[in-house]
Amino acid sequence: MNDGKRLLIFLVTGGLAAGVNVLSRILLSQVMNYEAAVAVAYLFGMTTAFLLARRFVFDASGRHVGGEFGRFALVNAVAFAQVWLVSIGLALYVFPYLGFTWHAETIAHVIGVASPVLTSYYAHKHFSFGSKPAEVDRVKGAL
Repeated sequence: MNDGKRLLIFLVTGGLAAGVNVLSRILLSQVMNYEAAVAVAYLFGMTTAFLLARRFVFDASGRHVGGEFGRFALVNAVAFAQVWLVSIGLALYVFPYLGFTWHAETIAHVIGVASPVLTSYYAHKHFSFGSKPAEVDRVKGAL
Protein backbone atom coordinates (compact mmCIF):
# COMPACT_ATOMS: atom_id res chain seq x y z
CA MET A 1 0.00 0.00 0.00
CA ASN A 2 1.38 3.44 -0.83
CA ASP A 3 2.08 5.94 1.94
CA GLY A 4 -0.74 8.31 0.95
CA LYS A 5 -3.37 5.59 1.08
CA ARG A 6 -1.93 4.25 4.35
CA LEU A 7 -2.05 7.74 5.89
CA LEU A 8 -5.67 8.18 4.76
CA ILE A 9 -6.69 4.85 6.31
CA PHE A 10 -4.74 5.81 9.46
CA LEU A 11 -6.72 9.05 9.63
CA VAL A 12 -10.03 7.22 9.24
CA THR A 13 -9.22 4.54 11.83
CA GLY A 14 -7.68 7.18 14.08
CA GLY A 15 -10.87 9.22 13.74
CA LEU A 16 -12.90 6.23 14.88
CA ALA A 17 -10.56 5.74 17.84
CA ALA A 18 -10.75 9.46 18.61
CA GLY A 19 -14.52 9.13 18.64
CA VAL A 20 -14.24 6.32 21.19
CA ASN A 21 -11.87 8.52 23.19
CA VAL A 22 -14.11 11.60 23.18
CA LEU A 23 -17.40 9.74 23.74
CA SER A 24 -15.96 7.71 26.60
CA ARG A 25 -14.57 10.94 28.13
CA ILE A 26 -18.05 12.47 28.01
CA LEU A 27 -19.50 9.41 29.75
CA LEU A 28 -16.65 9.21 32.26
CA SER A 29 -17.08 12.90 33.10
CA GLN A 30 -20.39 11.94 34.67
CA VAL A 31 -18.55 10.02 37.41
CA MET A 32 -15.09 11.65 37.63
CA ASN A 33 -13.44 15.01 37.11
CA TYR A 34 -12.47 16.21 33.62
CA GLU A 35 -8.73 15.65 34.04
CA ALA A 36 -9.13 12.03 35.17
CA ALA A 37 -11.77 11.37 32.50
CA VAL A 38 -9.37 12.59 29.78
CA ALA A 39 -6.71 10.18 31.04
CA VAL A 40 -8.97 7.12 31.31
CA ALA A 41 -10.69 7.82 27.99
CA TYR A 42 -7.28 7.99 26.34
CA LEU A 43 -6.72 4.33 27.24
CA PHE A 44 -10.00 3.34 25.56
CA GLY A 45 -9.10 5.33 22.46
CA MET A 46 -5.53 3.99 22.37
CA THR A 47 -6.65 0.37 22.55
CA THR A 48 -9.19 0.96 19.78
CA ALA A 49 -6.52 2.70 17.68
CA PHE A 50 -4.09 -0.19 18.14
CA LEU A 51 -6.59 -2.82 17.09
CA LEU A 52 -7.68 -0.84 14.02
CA ALA A 53 -4.13 0.14 12.99
CA ARG A 54 -2.88 -3.42 13.35
CA ARG A 55 -5.77 -4.76 11.28
CA PHE A 56 -6.23 -2.11 8.59
CA VAL A 57 -3.22 0.22 8.37
CA PHE A 58 0.17 -1.37 8.96
CA ASP A 59 1.77 -4.56 7.68
CA ALA A 60 2.89 -7.29 10.07
CA SER A 61 6.11 -6.29 11.81
CA GLY A 62 7.29 -9.80 12.67
CA ARG A 63 7.01 -8.99 16.38
CA HIS A 64 4.63 -10.62 18.84
CA VAL A 65 1.38 -8.68 19.33
CA GLY A 66 2.48 -7.84 22.89
CA GLY A 67 5.67 -6.27 21.57
CA GLU A 68 3.74 -4.23 19.04
CA PHE A 69 1.28 -3.11 21.70
CA GLY A 70 4.14 -2.14 24.01
CA ARG A 71 5.74 -0.02 21.30
CA PHE A 72 2.33 1.40 20.38
CA ALA A 73 1.72 2.30 24.03
CA LEU A 74 5.15 3.98 24.28
CA VAL A 75 4.41 6.20 21.26
CA ASN A 76 1.00 6.94 22.74
CA ALA A 77 2.48 7.81 26.14
CA VAL A 78 4.38 10.63 24.45
CA ALA A 79 1.29 11.61 22.44
CA PHE A 80 -0.83 11.49 25.61
CA ALA A 81 1.32 14.17 27.23
CA GLN A 82 0.53 16.42 24.28
CA VAL A 83 -3.19 15.50 24.26
CA TRP A 84 -3.49 16.12 27.99
CA LEU A 85 -1.62 19.44 27.94
CA VAL A 86 -3.57 20.75 24.95
CA SER A 87 -6.94 19.55 26.30
CA ILE A 88 -6.41 20.82 29.84
CA GLY A 89 -4.65 23.99 28.72
CA LEU A 90 -7.49 24.96 26.40
CA ALA A 91 -10.33 23.96 28.75
CA LEU A 92 -8.95 25.43 31.96
CA TYR A 93 -6.90 28.40 30.80
CA VAL A 94 -7.25 29.50 27.18
CA PHE A 95 -11.01 29.15 26.71
CA PRO A 96 -11.94 30.81 30.04
CA TYR A 97 -9.52 33.65 29.26
CA LEU A 98 -11.25 34.13 25.89
CA GLY A 99 -14.71 33.81 27.46
CA PHE A 100 -15.43 30.75 25.31
CA THR A 101 -17.93 28.48 27.07
CA TRP A 102 -19.91 26.63 24.37
CA HIS A 103 -19.00 22.93 24.92
CA ALA A 104 -15.56 24.13 25.96
CA GLU A 105 -14.36 20.84 27.48
CA THR A 106 -15.46 18.76 24.50
CA ILE A 107 -13.97 21.13 21.94
CA ALA A 108 -10.73 21.34 23.93
CA HIS A 109 -10.60 17.55 24.10
CA VAL A 110 -11.24 17.10 20.36
CA ILE A 111 -8.46 19.57 19.53
CA GLY A 112 -6.16 17.80 22.00
CA VAL A 113 -6.89 14.35 20.57
CA ALA A 114 -6.23 15.58 17.03
CA SER A 115 -3.01 17.41 17.88
CA PRO A 116 -0.47 14.51 17.59
CA VAL A 117 -1.88 12.80 14.48
CA LEU A 118 1.06 13.23 12.07
CA THR A 119 3.85 12.54 14.54
CA SER A 120 1.94 9.47 15.77
CA TYR A 121 1.50 8.15 12.23
CA TYR A 122 5.23 8.22 11.47
CA ALA A 123 6.19 6.89 14.90
CA HIS A 124 3.79 3.97 14.52
CA LYS A 125 4.87 3.32 10.93
CA HIS A 126 8.58 3.17 11.78
CA PHE A 127 8.60 2.10 15.45
CA SER A 128 5.38 0.42 16.58
CA PHE A 129 4.80 -1.58 13.40
CA GLY A 130 8.20 -1.21 11.71
CA SER A 131 9.69 -4.42 10.39
CA LYS A 132 11.67 -6.43 12.88
CA PRO A 133 15.32 -6.38 11.74
CA ALA A 134 16.74 -9.74 10.63
CA GLU A 135 19.87 -9.07 12.73
CA VAL A 136 17.79 -9.33 15.92
CA ASP A 137 16.70 -12.85 14.93
CA ARG A 138 20.27 -13.90 14.18
CA VAL A 139 21.59 -12.58 17.51
CA LYS A 140 18.78 -14.27 19.45
CA GLY A 141 19.46 -17.54 17.59
CA ALA A 142 23.14 -17.37 18.51
CA LEU A 143 22.38 -16.94 22.23
